[in-house]
Amino acid sequence: MAKVASLDDLQELIKTAEQKISLSSNLKELNDYKLEYITGKKSLLNRLTQGLKNLTESEKKSYGQEINAAKETLNSAIKGAEERIHRNYDEEGEWFDVSLPVPKAPIGHMAPDTQVIRQMNAFFTYHGYSVAEGPEIETDEYNFEKTNLPKDHPARDLQDTIYIESPEVLLRTHTSSVETRILSSHKPPLRFVVPGVSFRNEIINQSNHAIFYQYQGVLVDKDVSLANLKATLNEFAKFLYGDKVKTRFRTKYYPEVEPGAGMDILCRFCSGTGCRICKDRGWIEILGSGIIHRNLLAKSGIDWKVWSGFAFGMGLDRIIMTKFGITDIRDLHSGNLVFTQ
Repeated sequence: MAKVASLDDLQELIKTAEQKISLSSNLKELNDYKLEYITGKKSLLNRLTQGLKNLTESEKKSYGQEINAAKETLNSAIKGAEERIHRNYDEEGEWFDVSLPVPKAPIGHMAPDTQVIRQMNAFFTYHGYSVAEGPEIETDEYNFEKTNLPKDHPARDLQDTIYIESPEVLLRTHTSSVETRILSSHKPPLRFVVPGVSFRNEIINQSNHAIFYQYQGVLVDKDVSLANLKATLNEFAKFLYGDKVKTRFRTKYYPEVEPGAGMDILCRFCSGTGCRICKDRGWIEILGSGIIHRNLLAKSGIDWKVWSGFAFGMGLDRIIMTKFGITDIRDLHSGNLVFTQ
């Protein structure tokens, strides 16, 4: 339709369209009328607008004004019909617009171990540490030899190793294997943390599991001391547990460090009075740490006379238990939906 014969013809076309819109019974039908008369590429209004180019200047002005008025009339009719249809839906049952985005269903949240790892990564990356990872199937060289655990070292017997191909290929017993890999392939100064799974042939019970998360931290630089280590770990404990957390350090032996120290926090389950979680000690050990042993640095190709550093490692499962009040380590690996909902 390039042109209507008269303004009366235009008014008649709009009247017919308005009547059809007012009689529409559902949103699909209403949308079809909207395309037919207003928004469609070949809609009535578009065809009338395109026909203006064939008119004289005076005709363009008259028809243009009428077309604009017709557009307002039809849009008003569409809006009125939508409101009427919505009211009908409300009276018959709940109405919803199928074209709107569907809200995300509540399908759960991150597991406790993922939450804690991300929190810890945020703390250490803020303090200049990188986050590293390494293979879970490891060699004897990186898992034992370079961590200052030679083949005749008695500490090997305490790690209950699970071998893939004895005696050289195994499931890593600690994330220290990633430490030795990085120290062997990168030059200091270095700062990095390693969250990851470790494996040991343990008897599974309330406080032990054969599969467990560890979190390793390493800093190598010049003139590093135990004071640097203690300050770092105290700040970390406050970040993880709050400013009121109480900590203590005890001298301990670890082959990878010399001197070594264990870090405890006051038991959050009994506030130090003694319970089955802390084994009536009042304190829970959350990590081992110390100054990196000169043998480990030397085996990784680092001159221990120039460089020094500290390292710390913790069982994340125990950290998670104390943070969330979980009393059985087996719950973390059982697939219990309580921890994912």
